[in-house]
Amino acid sequence: MRPPIRSNHPDDHRRPDRLGQGLKPSLRGGIERPVERAILAAVLLPASRVYLNDPLGELAALAKAAGTEVVDSMVQKRTEMSPKWAFGKGRLAELTQRVCDADANVVIFDHDLAPRQIRGLEEAVGCKVIDRSELILDIFASRAQTHEAQLQVELAQLEYTAPRIRGMWTHLERIAGAGGATRAGAVGGVGTRGPGERQIEIDRRIVRKRISLLKQRLGEIDRRKQREVQSRRDRFTVSLVGYTNSGKSTLLQKLSGTKVFSADLLFATLDTKTVRWDLGEGRSVLLSDTVGFVRDLPHHLVASFRATLEETIHADLLIHVVDASSSQAWQQIESVDEILENLGCCRTPQLMLLNKIDIVDESGLAELMANRRRDVLRVSALTGAGLDRVVESVSRLASGDAVEAVVDVPHSAGRLQTDLTRLADVLERTFTEDGVRFSIRMNRKQFRQLCGRYSQLTVVSQNGEDDDLK
Repeated sequence: MRPPIRSNHPDDHRRPDRLGQGLKPSLRGGIERPVERAILAAVLLPASRVYLNDPLGELAALAKAAGTEVVDSMVQKRTEMSPKWAFGKGRLAELTQRVCDADANVVIFDHDLAPRQIRGLEEAVGCKVIDRSELILDIFASRAQTHEAQLQVELAQLEYTAPRIRGMWTHLERIAGAGGATRAGAVGGVGTRGPGERQIEIDRRIVRKRISLLKQRLGEIDRRKQREVQSRRDRFTVSLVGYTNSGKSTLLQKLSGTKVFSADLLFATLDTKTVRWDLGEGRSVLLSDTVGFVRDLPHHLVASFRATLEETIHADLLIHVVDASSSQAWQQIESVDEILENLGCCRTPQLMLLNKIDIVDESGLAELMANRRRDVLRVSALTGAGLDRVVESVSRLASGDAVEAVVDVPHSAGRLQTDLTRLADVLERTFTEDGVRFSIRMNRKQFRQLCGRYSQLTVVSQNGEDDDLK
């Protein structure tokens, strides 16, 4: 097992390019077994995007997903966070007392904290303090199963830690030979004494090398992923997006009949799963499920998982799955829309599904239905209610600017015949002496790509008389 990045183990200096076999839950020790007792904390600022009736509800769910036991919580309203402790002095004293009374060993803040604030809080309360980003990274690290996901999470962790080294790490002494000093009596002998190097500078160099290596490896994965996505451009692609635990994996399983892992867990899915979705009448599309989103998702995580999100970035249609039973559905919709905009997907056609209608009250559902400008459907991925309308809507959108055409294909072009029957609705098929004449209906974009790929394809006639297809 690779030693933690904080260690001054010789292997860290001798072989910084070695990729570790295992991934630590967190660079600072993380949330490990046995189960830790956590106190949740938050500062409610005027611009805070939290549900005021339950400001720590999502943080509690994240803490549970990380394997902690929440024993207490506290919130303070302030116009700005204290630069040293986040809380004011009075609340800090109360938090210290609560940590003692509850025998807590970790305090989790629903914010990104500066290194100075983390250090000040840990000194004051006498236990570990972590912020929202570190908690999310910890959960991702525990969920990462594939090599790609592990590399992506490790890169995000290192990029989170790198600017915090000075504030979080304490072994900052100078080293000089074996004595760690430069005076005449320093141990180490002739030739080993000198000004030395700060330990923090060694650590920073290790982190920089590791980040550079991980970016190189992930760049290779990203290029391979782009080639995979581009190779499927002749197919209509649909990507499921939404807040974490909104039911995307259950929906993919119900629509495609493919067995995938689904659970009532935050971030249950980290790796992209792409399957063939049969829409009936000989038509099919590719359906993908990717990592779920969350409010204030760390930007290094979005950047690291860009290869995983490639399916979403290049999808022809996004199905936005909303947990309609959540009291924070509006905030979740806005968070997903914000991340999609950051990914450059805001112009991609989108179909919104209000999921879990089997457990939602009608008044809340009616409000969600009334205030959305996009196409909205009510479904239950668990029971299958409303999924027939989803199939109809996707079929209509996949047809898009449909073209009806008559084409000739020679007998020798077996692969072209296979692609035609796979991608198009074959209305009529006539066998001739030279080949096969097909009467087809298919998406205009796919038809253009098919004509460009196969020179053997002869267009006899086509509705709209598009000269580019002749």
